[in-house]
Amino acid sequence: MLAPVTDETLMRRIEQFIHAEARLQDEHAYEAWEQLWTDDAIYWVPANGADIDPKSQMSIIYDNRSRIGIRVKQLLTGKRYTQEPKSNIRHFVTNIEVTGREGDDISVGCNVMVYESSLRGETIWAARTDYTLRDEAGAFRMARKKVALVNNDRPLYTLSFLI
Repeated sequence: MLAPVTDETLMRRIEQFIHAEARLQDEHAYEAWEQLWTDDAIYWVPANGADIDPKSQMSIIYDNRSRIGIRVKQLLTGKRYTQEPKSNIRHFVTNIEVTGREGDDISVGCNVMVYESSLRGETIWAARTDYTLRDEAGAFRMARKKVALVNNDRPLYTLSFLI
């Protein structure tokens, strides 16, 4: 069992970062969201289970830093027709916990529920999200984000927003 984080200031900073990231996603603040990533970042949404090998099995999203930038540019074009008009989205984040620490990298996990209202109707996305947060000059950035959707073993509606 992992020992609880006793540094309340650190825990509060982690919570604030994760809540701010969720708010940027909800507000479609794509450029600001993109700035939260490190240069060596990985953004991963696995398919068909949470513990697959993304290099040998299909993923819903498996983006490196360059691909994250391309994804944001695509969202900014206004040509994502499933996002015209943009979905109304709200992220609900719970059970934030530190799961490990190595140097400047802090492993954090949480449960997330995303409510999406769009022209096609309403969808609820539930997931376990695992982060590797890196403390760079006193500010956190995401080195890794893995979003393991609860229903990733079934056909999914178009996921054309930031989860």
